[in-house]
Formats: sequence, structure tokens, C-alpha cells
Amino acid sequence: MRKISIALLLLLPFLVPAQSLKQKITSHYKVFSTSESLKHASVSFTIIDIQTGGTIFSSNPNIGLAPASTLKLITSATALQLLGADYTFKTRIAYTGKIVNQTLNGDILITGQGDPTLGSTRWPQTSKAAVLKFILQALVNAGIKNIKGKIIANDSSWDTQSLPDGWLWQDIGNYYGAATSALCWGENQLQLALLPGKNIATAVGLKDTLAYPFLNIINEVTTANAHTGDNVFAYSAPYTNTIYLRGTYGIDCKKNIGISLPDPAYAMAYDVQSFLLQNNIHVSHITTARLLSASYQNPAQAVTLATITSPTLAEIIYPMNKKSINLYAEQLLRTLAAQKGQNTNFSEGTKTIQRHASTVNITPSSLNIYDGSGLSPANRVSTSAMATVLYHARKAPWFTSFYNSLPSHNNMIMKSGTIANVLAYAGYANNSNGSFCFSLMVNNYSGSETAIRQKLFSLLDVLK
Repeated sequence: MRKISIALLLLLPFLVPAQSLKQKITSHYKVFSTSESLKHASVSFTIIDIQTGGTIFSSNPNIGLAPASTLKLITSATALQLLGADYTFKTRIAYTGKIVNQTLNGDILITGQGDPTLGSTRWPQTSKAAVLKFILQALVNAGIKNIKGKIIANDSSWDTQSLPDGWLWQDIGNYYGAATSALCWGENQLQLALLPGKNIATAVGLKDTLAYPFLNIINEVTTANAHTGDNVFAYSAPYTNTIYLRGTYGIDCKKNIGISLPDPAYAMAYDVQSFLLQNNIHVSHITTARLLSASYQNPAQAVTLATITSPTLAEIIYPMNKKSINLYAEQLLRTLAAQKGQNTNFSEGTKTIQRHASTVNITPSSLNIYDGSGLSPANRVSTSAMATVLYHARKAPWFTSFYNSLPSHNNMIMKSGTIANVLAYAGYANNSNGSFCFSLMVNNYSGSETAIRQKLFSLLDVLK
């Protein structure tokens, strides 16, 4: 009898069924959700089985929360579906008037249609140097050596509301809060080099070699202790020329800071003029379509010299999601808006996303959004909607491009989202139990961002 009991004890671990994935997640989530740092927080978590489409686990799946930058996944998936992975933006170089004896008696028009990559350093062919050389060559090929008219940066195909509703004053002057434009230039930002003072609390100098002379940069930054880094914020608004720099800059800091360009189209016209003058093509005036007239349109008689073609959408969403570039997401949102007509405003863009989401049974009210990047704290998205978008993306022909654009965090393929007291992750996971897509959002947590991130990682480790 004793021998039988011992044998049963030895077999007992094999007789008890292994804990299911759902049980593991439920157990870990219980520990996670009772954390003191989440006492006053709102938390939502949804996991979908990719093979069956069934929900493996959910907690508050239909509550709308701020998704932060995980919203870029919905924007990029919608753009890939509606525009196509091979979609490209076009920028037209044209002229009005006549060319007589190598002199253009007319204007050079640079007409944008929303290309976010124009002047970007992320691809060799999109860099400012490459674009300026392309424009110069177009003029040389046409035999133009003198321009008696203007360089017109034609940004008229989009309206003048260049920022989404709900963006914060503290964000919009900085590189990550750069405003949209039909004619972008260098990701609509400017890099500035700062020179810390020799003593704490003294003024920080500014190297203005990269600045534009039409910008009035007022520098109020002071020198801070070593190892405190860059705590500089820029304050400006679209189409203004005054930019305030405020905050502190560590005495040992050597990094550049990025600020948003208030009028990227005008900055491009300035750079084109400077480059042409350096190459012995004279032109004395620059302007933008906005400055000429609110209703300015491309003249029908304009003659096309050349067209600049952007990288494909599949290529564009790669840095957009990997590096979380807000500008790219907002440019795509306004481009999506134009698919049903001429209206390119943010509201129409968000409605386009909602309409498309409804085709896969996502309730439009579960995507209560104001922008395409997630920078607005007013956005509200449910994890059920986010996970459903990821589930349907898995079956799309463009999925490989989409999946490859996702970053890696905690050895998992997922996009992060971070704004004030908001932390979110959404992506894909594989383990011995199958393949899954998920969305996890936490709003209004307390304590350090690092600490809450580790708690989220520990919870998501169950999906590895």
C-alpha cells in the first residue's frame, strides 16, 4: 500500500493539467492591476488569438483611453489598406511665363501634395542636398540661367490649419510637434547647437549658423548642473517668426536640440533661392502660396519641368513606426482625408479612419481620435479596437511591410506609446500556445515611468 502511495505522489505533477494561457494571464493581470501605482489609473488589456480571431483575455476592453503613439499603428494600417503599399507622393517643379535668352520671365512653382520625406536625411534621394540638386538640374535642362519672377513654394493644396486640435503648447514648438504642410521641408524641423555657459545658472549660447535669418529666436535657456541633460523647450506657433527657447541645458551637454519650423514651405523657398544663387542662377524674390493669397491655386498654364517622387508608403511607415515620427502620421492622416474629395483637414482624416474601421466591425466611437500620431492627450481608443485592427492587418497583403515597421521592446515586436502619465504597448506575440495580437493601455498611473514600464513588461512576458 505504501509503495502505491509513493507512486501516485510521483505521478501527481503529470496528472494535474497544465495551467492554460488564459489562466496564466488572468493570474498575472490580477497581480499587475492591484499595484499601488495603478490605484488611481485606468487600465485596459485585450489579447486576440490570430488563428481563431477569438479573444483570449480582456479587461475593460471597450473603455476609451489615450493610446499615445500606439495610434500610429491604426493610422499606418489604414493608409496601407486605402492608399496601397506602393503609394508615392509627388512634388511638381514648374514655371509660368516664357523663357527668352535663358531668362525666365515668370515664376518657379514648387507644388507639394503632402510628401513628408522631402528634404529628410532618412533616404539619400530625399535629402535637402539631393532635392536642391534635382531642382537645379531641372532649371539647367530647361536653359534657365536667370529668373525675373519669384520662387513660389506652393502649399495651397492643403488648408492653413496645420496642427490637429488638442495638441499642447509645450509640444508644438519642438521637433516632435512639427506642424503639417502640403510642402514639407526637412521633416519641418530645425536643429540648433547650444553652448552651455562656464558656470551654473549662466546663459546658454546659441550657434545660429543653421538658423534662418527670417526667424527671431529668443534664447532664455540657462546652464544647469552636469548630467542633467537637455531640458530645453521651444515655444512657437505656425506661420510666426518668433521662437522662444526656455529651460535648462546641462553644463556637460553637447547634443543639438530640434525645434519645429513655423513655415516649412517658406524655409524651402529660401533654401532653393540660396542654392540657385550659389550656382549662378539669379532670383531675387521668394514667397509661398499662402502669403500670396488664401485661395492661391496652381496656374493652369504652368509648364512642368520635373517631378520629385517620394519613397513608397511601405518605406515611409518603417521610420514612422520605428522612430515614432509624429509628422509622418499627421501627413498620412491628411492624405487619407483627400481620398473622398478635396478636403484635407484633420477631422476628415479621422472620419476616414473610422469609416474604414467600421468595415471590419469596429464601432467608430471606439476610435474617438483627433490626430494620427497619438500626441493629442484628448484621443480615446479602446484596446478592443486596437487589437482588432492588428488582427485584420495580419491577413492583409501588405502585412509584411507593416510588421517590419514595428519596433522591438522587451524582446517583443510591439509599438510603444508614451505621453504624460500614459503608457501603452500594442503588437504581436508567439509562443508554444499560438500567435496573438494585443493592446495594453495604462492612463493616469503614479510613480516613475521606468517602474510602471517594468510592470507592463512583466505582464506581457506571459505571451513570450
